[in-house]
Amino acid sequence: MTETTEVRALEVRGLTAGYGAMAVIHDVTLSVGHGEIVGLLGRNGAGKTTTLMAIAGFLGRCEGEVKVDDVRLRGPAYKRSRGQVGIVLEGRSVFPSLTVANNLELAGADRDEALELFPELRPKLALRAGVLSGGEQQMLALARTVCRHPAVMLIDELSFGLAPTVCERLLARLRHVAETTRVGVLLVEQGIHYAASVADRVLIMNEGLIRAEMPGAELAEREDEIERIYLGGLDDAA
Repeated sequence: MTETTEVRALEVRGLTAGYGAMAVIHDVTLSVGHGEIVGLLGRNGAGKTTTLMAIAGFLGRCEGEVKVDDVRLRGPAYKRSRGQVGIVLEGRSVFPSLTVANNLELAGADRDEALELFPELRPKLALRAGVLSGGEQQMLALARTVCRHPAVMLIDELSFGLAPTVCERLLARLRHVAETTRVGVLLVEQGIHYAASVADRVLIMNEGLIRAEMPGAELAEREDEIERIYLGGLDDAA
């Protein structure tokens, strides 16, 4: 009998990338299944955002292989984001001078679907995105991406600068989206408790390398181990 291998939403193999002549991440290999949320954790400078940028095609210096639904990605970010990859970067991925309605239209997002996901945006449709609160801007950024129905979403610090209650609401919506649309999500986070609330699996990075992998449900009980990895004490890492 021939074994069948499940096609993953995202597969990354041997990814090495950086800026100029300097490599920041080294031989990164990871995968994300359909409907799965994988958290990428690490302290500042660990290589988390560089990993996302390399996968998305923003970095010119890049070696390794990136596949979405078993199709190898090539070319710069604007080509990848038009296809199967959705990107939400730190700092709100919206156009502040355009209205909420125009932001959705420009992204090619279905307005009704976006408002069903985030009904908080309905009374804001005619407002410029720049006057929204930070949480509302993140809702808009997520809606712009989710409602284009990518196979994979790359999300950088969704919780950045937001109140805990807002973060919890956004992460709950993200969990709902993953389960209902089967999109694969690679989520960069620094907050262990936020990752624990939403991630199926977590990868821990330090110095440009993935040092450990564990189920999201084990994060709380392994927090001391994670802190050692953050600080560079790797001997005890699993």
